[in-house]
Amino acid sequence: MSDNGARGWFGRREILKWSAVAGVAAAGTTLLSGTSAFASAAEGSLKGKRIGISTAGTDHFFDLQAYNAQIEEVKRLGGEPIAVDAGRNDGKLVSQLQTLIAQKPDAIVQLLGTLTVIDPWLKKARDAGIPVLTIDVGSTHSLNNSTSDNWGIGKDLALQLVSDIGGEGNIVVFNGFYGVTPCAIRYDQLVNVVKYFPKVKILEPELRDIIPNTVQDAFTQITAILNKYPEKGSIKAIWSAWDIPQLGATQALAAAGRTEIRTYGVDGSPEVLQLVADPASPAAADVAQQPAELGRTAIRNVARLLAGETLPRETYVPALLANKANVNDVTKKLGIG
Repeated sequence: MSDNGARGWFGRREILKWSAVAGVAAAGTTLLSGTSAFASAAEGSLKGKRIGISTAGTDHFFDLQAYNAQIEEVKRLGGEPIAVDAGRNDGKLVSQLQTLIAQKPDAIVQLLGTLTVIDPWLKKARDAGIPVLTIDVGSTHSLNNSTSDNWGIGKDLALQLVSDIGGEGNIVVFNGFYGVTPCAIRYDQLVNVVKYFPKVKILEPELRDIIPNTVQDAFTQITAILNKYPEKGSIKAIWSAWDIPQLGATQALAAAGRTEIRTYGVDGSPEVLQLVADPASPAAADVAQQPAELGRTAIRNVARLLAGETLPRETYVPALLANKANVNDVTKKLGIG
């Protein structure tokens, strides 16, 4: 899905101007849409309330942090969590949502999931009179979606990449989860930026990242790509919508001695941020989200809703773009450094 039919060319100076926006994120904030709500510190009580918490899986740092934070926040606010983990099995996810709906909790929060799989069941929950909130799920059946500003994340990461490679060269893209809303937005923003730089080319066919065994599979796929493009300079960067494929790709580059190629991803997994902090590592940038805060925010929004408040369609929690220059500051701000 490469789009290199740009109508104009920007030089190095213009690339750096564009990247000033990414620099704002790198300094410690991600720009948030003025039409959506910031995460609120407002709290309420969930005393006597039963809250369903459903997740597609907890095998990734982001997922586990957001899932556990929801459970803890429900308890802290006096409620009873009914938490289910589908273990990356869509059939199990649907079955667990059916069970949650039958238990008639006071609200359900869905964390991640492929929209085509979960959306019919989120609708069934709403039809049964159960309020539905989500984390990183772009469903019309959700009353509120707690998320990072994925438009800003995608744009800032793409601008960092384009600037780092000097506005030209081939890039390899993992695009295996376009059905997951945040991944789709981040990918679309990459394409939107790249189309203005005709000397940047997304190599086709794009790679498909998988779950489970993401790291091993990414390692294998990138090793094969390097064999196909053995000349240094033939590939400039590797992009993924989350950072576990980035981890496998970075390991493959190191193993092949191709550390001139840079890698980019999203989430802020501690092991990836450690690679970004290593001057010798090809991991160039990773946008760090705040998954635990996303989980807490979603539950606070449940309490606000049940107290009679009207919620915004989305609640944004800031993300931080970590690169070689600022990664130590970012990890300290996130409390993982």
